[in-house]
Amino acid sequence: MACKAIIVAEHEGGAVRDITYELLGLAHKLAGEAGWNAAADIKAVFLGNGVEKLAGEIAARGAAEVIYIEGQALAEYTGDAYHRAIEEVVKAEDPAIVLFGHTPNSWDAAPLVSAGLDRPLATECSAITFDGGKALFTRKVFNGKFVQIVDLGGAQPLIATVMRGAAQPSAPGGGGSVRKIQPSFAAGDLRARFIEIKKGETGAVDLSQAEIIVAGGRGVGSAEKISVVRDLADSLGGQVGASRPVTDMGWLPHEHQVGSSGVTVSPKLYIACGISGAIQHIVGMRGAGYIIAVNKDRDAPIFGVADVGVVGDLFEILPALSKAVKEARGQG
Repeated sequence: MACKAIIVAEHEGGAVRDITYELLGLAHKLAGEAGWNAAADIKAVFLGNGVEKLAGEIAARGAAEVIYIEGQALAEYTGDAYHRAIEEVVKAEDPAIVLFGHTPNSWDAAPLVSAGLDRPLATECSAITFDGGKALFTRKVFNGKFVQIVDLGGAQPLIATVMRGAAQPSAPGGGGSVRKIQPSFAAGDLRARFIEIKKGETGAVDLSQAEIIVAGGRGVGSAEKISVVRDLADSLGGQVGASRPVTDMGWLPHEHQVGSSGVTVSPKLYIACGISGAIQHIVGMRGAGYIIAVNKDRDAPIFGVADVGVVGDLFEILPALSKAVKEARGQG
């Protein structure tokens, strides 16, 4: 039976990835705006082999039906297998919109699905809304300096990849069903095959385990001035983080980057210094227990997620904080 929205669910390491539930939350929001019946019109497609239990977990979080495509060809990700399986479901269900998470797998699979269906694709969306019955896709361009509103036209399905943190996750309590099907192809039919996963060497910094992070942004000004951020981190016994512009400009190595293209962190304390607060950074640190933001721009988006916001010059504020911490600890 046809539906209005299909979300592409993901799993990793024996667990459903959080982006899946955020996509379901977004689909329910869109259902409210467009007048869909969320209890019947929102479905998920889930691919894998031997992970049917996870499909049931997704059905319990807001999917009216989880179409679980199981087979050896889908045991590990390949763009060739995944895009073919997803296309088959989309053609059968004829949805109005298909939502992918903006994840490494979907960077690969979503364009292939878009090309296979001959439909346009909006990537890296931070918001999707219905305005007068028309879906509008919000995304940032030019390294977050501009906001672009995309109209994909009237041809359906509309296809988009959605940033982490762009929507609230769906809550437990759904009563959806799981329908298991087999792909129409076998592993031997594929042009690509999975070989192995190689993980990069762990660097000296592991921000994912840090309880305190002091992060610097473009507002720090230069590599030489990062020392003011490092001094505060050292005095607190924390680690140094950074926004993407800082690592792109080579002020700090990539292992310090927090955000959608860096590492997602959840420290007890996060201090953002000279960071404006693009969604790509916010999605990587909004899980912190307590957030302090220091920025000269009182309208900086980072203040929207901060527990305490300080409008001022970080080169006056951070040294004073470092001194106060050291004095409180009897270090000077």
